[in-house]
Amino acid sequence: MSNSDRTEEKRIKNPILSGFYPDPSLCRVGEDFYLVNSTFSWYPGIPVSHSRDLVSWRQIGNVIERAEQLDFAGQGISRGLFAPSIRHFEGRFYVTCTDIDGIGNFVVTAERPEGPWSRPARLDAPGIDPSLFFDESTGRSWYIGTRPAPEGEAYSGNWEVWIREFDRERLALVGEPRGIWRGALRDCIWPEGPHIYRIDGRYYLTIAEGGTGPDHAVTVARADTLDGPWVGKPSNPILTHRHLGSRAEIVNVGHGDLFDDGAGGWWMVFLASRPFGEERCSNLGRETFIAPVTWEGGWPLVSAETGRVEPSYGAPALGSGLAAFRSPPLPACEHFTAPALPRHWLTLRYPADQCSSLTERPGYLRLRGLAGTIAGREPVAFAGVRQTSFDWALSCSVEVDSKSAKDGSALTAGLALVQSESNHILFDVAQGPGVPLLRVIRFAKEIAGDGEVLASRPLEGGTGAVILSAIQRGQRLSFFWKLPEEGDDGWRLMAEGVDASILSTEKAGGFVGTVLGLYASGNGTADSGHADFDWMEYRALT
Repeated sequence: MSNSDRTEEKRIKNPILSGFYPDPSLCRVGEDFYLVNSTFSWYPGIPVSHSRDLVSWRQIGNVIERAEQLDFAGQGISRGLFAPSIRHFEGRFYVTCTDIDGIGNFVVTAERPEGPWSRPARLDAPGIDPSLFFDESTGRSWYIGTRPAPEGEAYSGNWEVWIREFDRERLALVGEPRGIWRGALRDCIWPEGPHIYRIDGRYYLTIAEGGTGPDHAVTVARADTLDGPWVGKPSNPILTHRHLGSRAEIVNVGHGDLFDDGAGGWWMVFLASRPFGEERCSNLGRETFIAPVTWEGGWPLVSAETGRVEPSYGAPALGSGLAAFRSPPLPACEHFTAPALPRHWLTLRYPADQCSSLTERPGYLRLRGLAGTIAGREPVAFAGVRQTSFDWALSCSVEVDSKSAKDGSALTAGLALVQSESNHILFDVAQGPGVPLLRVIRFAKEIAGDGEVLASRPLEGGTGAVILSAIQRGQRLSFFWKLPEEGDDGWRLMAEGVDASILSTEKAGGFVGTVLGLYASGNGTADSGHADFDWMEYRALT
């Protein structure tokens, strides 16, 4: 089980997926690698990314993309879909996942990784973080999950990993469940994200433990049969940064999935965070990283040269056909000319067509003034992209139209920087009676009510289009605006020095990263008109 040769000329740069891409799971099919991630209550759910060289990745689809599959009505932003796992067996792809406040654990299938994926089949399984193991040596299939200790939890997080046979034809669990491991650390908390592999005649189990924060880790156990006994590696954990402290460049390391590259090498994908700023906050959330795996004494060693996650690694020396694989960069500016939003865009809790239209005014994204707000859990119109860099600029052209609104409504629309219901920042146009207002509003856990208005001013020029821009450098935000006919020297400052750290897991809690985009709201009143967006640009600043 030696690692394949790696070339320094071509390097894998960490993270391989920047921004809010937690809980990675990967399977290889021939020369192709397919990766899925958690999305919680963002829609569409569970992106599927593809690579042929582990260096360049391209999103090719989403597993949950139709209203008939799932929606997340009423669920918090950090609820929804937890920890998907992707596997392939006998020409069929399987994704298991947990809809934490909905149907619970489920499985979907597809003939092709880009979809279409089936409707979820609910599995009779307690707990979270399911995965499947197809044992080619016996022809049997198994469900692996986590659940509270059956005798009763002695403390919070006192869970166990358990297995039960999986019927591939019926997509159902059969036989009796049995617990197999409770983690490496004495009084381990939250053993989760389990995966089983058969390697060189032995069975291996990897799990995450220690919670999703600074104490996160990956541990491993092995057994000669699935019945056990399962024995942990004496030097567990095999991957963590918890011993490096809060000033480390990479923290929260855990939740890994092992795979071989088809050329003799082994790797692990896992999640981690990159805090920045004086307070060391992780606005991008948990991202997807990778590290090489070597084997010693029948046990895996992750990033064995240093024992920590490195910024880059030499890429595997795969076949010449794979070396030419390149993923085109995502466009910085979206002009809304296609019949659907790009597959990497996200809406909140519902499919895009329930809150927006790309056809009512061709060349524009129309967001409807629904009654909900980002601070609540009712339907609200939002569409955006993940924050993928520390420093960035986000701009849009917005035109607010409340002509068809109900009397007394107050339609607002513009830019939204969203981490959670409690923690987000709006830069919008408030179209009510009289002259429209430009506003910057900060929402945070310590602020009661309708947020804190950081800046407000009348919008000269009435109800025409206006260009809004937000810029983040370090942990400080600045907001600017101008009219479309004005050049680059027409930008006017709206607010500056706004604390961006409230858009981090450390300040907001939860499991997601910041999503940047466009929103409209009737603020309690349905049918409050609409807002039209001509374009949106998001670009990294160096």
